[in-house]
Amino acid sequence: MTTTPQAVRRASPRTRRPATPVAPEPTAGLLPQAEPVRLLDPDGTPLPPRADLPAPPVEALREMYRRMVVGRRFDAQATALTKQGRLAVYPSSRGQEACQVGAVLALRDDDWVFPTYRESMALTARGIDPVEVLTLLRGDGHCGYDPTVVRTAPQCTPLATQCVHAAGLAYGESYQGRDTVALAFIGDGATSEGDFHEGLNFAAVFKAPVVYFVQNNKYAISVPLSRQTAAPSLAYKGVGYGVPSEQVDGNDPVAVLAVLTRAVAHARAGHGPYLVEAHTYRMEAHTNADDASRYRDPDEVEAWRDRDPVARLEAYLRGRGELDDAAVAQVAAEAEEYAADLRTRMNAQPVVDPLSLFDHVFAEPTPQLVEQREMVRAELAADAEGDA
Repeated sequence: MTTTPQAVRRASPRTRRPATPVAPEPTAGLLPQAEPVRLLDPDGTPLPPRADLPAPPVEALREMYRRMVVGRRFDAQATALTKQGRLAVYPSSRGQEACQVGAVLALRDDDWVFPTYRESMALTARGIDPVEVLTLLRGDGHCGYDPTVVRTAPQCTPLATQCVHAAGLAYGESYQGRDTVALAFIGDGATSEGDFHEGLNFAAVFKAPVVYFVQNNKYAISVPLSRQTAAPSLAYKGVGYGVPSEQVDGNDPVAVLAVLTRAVAHARAGHGPYLVEAHTYRMEAHTNADDASRYRDPDEVEAWRDRDPVARLEAYLRGRGELDDAAVAQVAAEAEEYAADLRTRMNAQPVVDPLSLFDHVFAEPTPQLVEQREMVRAELAADAEGDA
């Protein structure tokens, strides 16, 4: 009897085949820890050390404390200037000092920062002249500093647009063989914007060395976090794009600096983007134009006051013998001097050229822009003749 090939195939059910390899866990290395990373208790007591996340050098923490104290005094002075009419608006970052300063200290001077409108403290901690930082909020110009000199993009008012800018710059730097890292600040509300997701996706696909730093201060103006997302935390948004993520206690300065240092190292090593969510709280209203008492419970605010990041780091450094009364007084005096200088300089009336409004809108002015500029020039000339 002749056996057909089909019969042979049917008669050989026990033919050995290569074993199917076990598929790797698709989220391995991407998901954040279930609870925010914390290295200090709220009272400044250090928690057991972690082998996977070494604490920053004490010299870096002393400098962090100094910049946080000066930054808080700057923030208070800027708020006062707003009440005096010297600023049109000011979004305070009081309570978020660990995030503002920690992000800056995790970077090199030649790295890039992409701030939102709330990052005035971070920019002064980066060494930018505070008067130049406040130029936008005073209404004198689009940006008071030269972004190319200080490696810091203009403060971004539209939500999340800086996420795309950061991804593009980081990819461009990498493409040219430089190990520059870009860090984009983001608020919790901005994670609901399309630009946030587009930036993460682009950065992940092209392995752009960018760190996305979400300061989750629990409210997008008056919208609570529960109306922004149903995810366990905002850090989980990274897994959908293949971006490793972590969440951290944003009022723990030691943990913030440690986590961001690791994230920056990850990006600089060529491994692509990293997403960090810091759980923090803004102690003041959204801006001076906001009444936070309409949507926040006073008990909630007081509970967060007990987690003050400045007091937390001071207690830790005192406990280690790295800070005493004299050192605290010296930093406080420096902060007062900084605020006094800012006050004096902001009381001087700025000289503004109205035609500068049309500068830097396009690389090459469009015909419409030229026409509008000439209309303003003509009006200014007519006013000058009338006053003569």
